Amino acid sequence: MVGEEGAFVLGWDEVLTEEELSMTLKVLCMSEEEFKEYKEQDGWEDDSEEEENSTLSNEALSRLKTPCKKLLYDSVLLTLESYGADLKAEQDLLNNKEAYEKLSRREQQALHVRYGQKRILHQLLELVQ
Repeated sequence: MVGEEGAFVLGWDEVLTEEELSMTLKVLCMSEEEFKEYKEQDGWEDDSEEEENSTLSNEALSRLKTPCKKLLYDSVLLTLESYGADLKAEQDLLNNKEAYEKLSRREQQALHVRYGQKRILHQLLELVQ
């Protein structure tokens, strides 16, 4: 369901891999009995029209059912823990001109990427709280 990389792609305004995330949340939030019933009824194909009409915008994420929100929240926390520094440390480094200029060009670019990723993840945390 998640693809080869095992990750979902989030943007500022919406989930870019919305089909994968939507299906994953649906399955992971089902009880074992619901899953068996859904699978037996070939429910995978029945929902295609419903899912085509739904997008996982930031607004839609904030309206998810509580179990899905909790799952996303916990997943985001785990992802943030995998980074070496927190968002504030990255921001402080970006704002410290002297320290920033000591970084190589490649390190500066990596810092910007990490900072952007963390900002998106923190935004997602706020949406699903």
